[in-house]
Amino acid sequence: MRQKKPERFLACPKCGSNLKKTEVNVEGAEQKATSYQCVKCDYFEFEEKSAANVVKELKAKETPLKIKQKIIKLSQDRLGMYFNKNIVDSLALKAGEEVYVSVPDKSHIILKINKPAI
Repeated sequence: MRQKKPERFLACPKCGSNLKKTEVNVEGAEQKATSYQCVKCDYFEFEEKSAANVVKELKAKETPLKIKQKIIKLSQDRLGMYFNKNIVDSLALKAGEEVYVSVPDKSHIILKINKPAI
């Protein structure tokens, strides 16, 4: 029968008290992050590996910005669309910038922004 290893105590860098190991629920994540918390001075820090795993899980769940837009008639046989403010802001678009347009299939249009290298 194996003996349980004694729990290692870490000292609080602020007051020197022992830090208590706590599993923390992070909104949107199924995994828990391990935190070490001081009950005397409220200092806490997250264990690096578990925090990185939670961040990785949350990033994997991120979805790209999707906004429903209408195609408008410009003139004669030309169509167009406006870019929503959220798209303009998130891509830092400016009037006059060039984009490359490609059509990989009948249900997708890909716009690649031609930003000059800095």
